[in-house]
Amino acid sequence: MMTKPAAPKRSLPTSPFKAPVAPPPKQFAVGDQVTHDMYGLGRVLVIEDGIAALVDFGSVRERILSPYTKMSKL
Repeated sequence: MMTKPAAPKRSLPTSPFKAPVAPPPKQFAVGDQVTHDMYGLGRVLVIEDGIAALVDFGSVRERILSPYTKMSKL
């Protein structure tokens, strides 16, 4: 017997409990030093607003797509 996965909980505007706050999206700027789980250390070359970032990792340049889950700023 299979069950359906639980639906995400909604918060009603009249609820006395606060809705969960989503973390803000990661923001990068041209020239930022970053680290990536797969590619290692790099520097941001180009930012495509809300879409992707072109990063130079030394031996390779990669276009990393938003939401940048595997990349963090140093």
